[in-house]
Amino acid sequence: MDKVIVICGPTASGKTALAVELAKIYNGEVISADSMQIYTDMDIASAKPTPEEQQGIPHHLVGFLDPADGFSVADYVKMCDECVRDIFERGKTPIICGGTGLYISSFVDNLTFDDSEQDYAFREEMRRFAEENGNSALLERLRDVDPETAETLHENNVGRIIRALEVYKTTGHTISQAKAMSRENPSPYEFVMITLDFADREQLHERINRRVDDMVSRGLVEEARQCIDQPDRQTAAQAIGCKELYPYFRGERSLEDCIEELKLRTRQYAKRQLTWFRRDKRISRLEIVQNDEFSDIVRKAREIIEREK
Repeated sequence: MDKVIVICGPTASGKTALAVELAKIYNGEVISADSMQIYTDMDIASAKPTPEEQQGIPHHLVGFLDPADGFSVADYVKMCDECVRDIFERGKTPIICGGTGLYISSFVDNLTFDDSEQDYAFREEMRRFAEENGNSALLERLRDVDPETAETLHENNVGRIIRALEVYKTTGHTISQAKAMSRENPSPYEFVMITLDFADREQLHERINRRVDDMVSRGLVEEARQCIDQPDRQTAAQAIGCKELYPYFRGERSLEDCIEELKLRTRQYAKRQLTWFRRDKRISRLEIVQNDEFSDIVRKAREIIEREK
């Protein structure tokens, strides 16, 4: 297999299990494309694959960064490229797996970024602005100067919104313009890209609800409590699975209400992921239907891969 396999899709869709199975078939190793799984701790909230789920398949870019440290899309593209090169050089197949569309599209499109200009005072100013006026107001500020990037970001993704504003302030051009210029150099790799999708949206919702219940049973509440006790970890504190539980810790809502809110927010996030991946016509859609067994999903994926080899 001389192409990079990409397995993407919404949360709780079964991406990891499929990537691991394909790694067995194609002598592969998995590279995570998840903006939360990069961090240490947060194992439950970010749904990091457990050793049992990894089944002995090497996984890269998982759990290597302290949540207090910064990490950009440019950092991801650079590290992912290093992983892909290393895996190919060892005669194996790189399998990128994750749900962070910006990471995946930036790597596939071989986007280059100039991260040399940084303004920490401006970042803090924008963070205070968001706290005082709300995340939606911050996103509106970005929409005024870079509507294309703003369209791809959720208002809760404060870090990326601030970074996009910072790029405009320090360089005079938008991230969208930088991306357009960087596309002049195509990726040195060829890709087979598959997104997991669902004929019945309720099927995905049921999977999400079950996953949240499982996360709670495995200790999500305590993990989130530890997260809120460390104020220097703002990125982690805003992760889905943590921030929804804070009203419970403050005595404002019951745990049951917060868990239901978490399920709702996760379903909304999955909808945004589906929209992102459906928009990219290069990605083959693998539709999961109600009576599909795991073997059926693997078979469908192999058919796509063999067709595109």
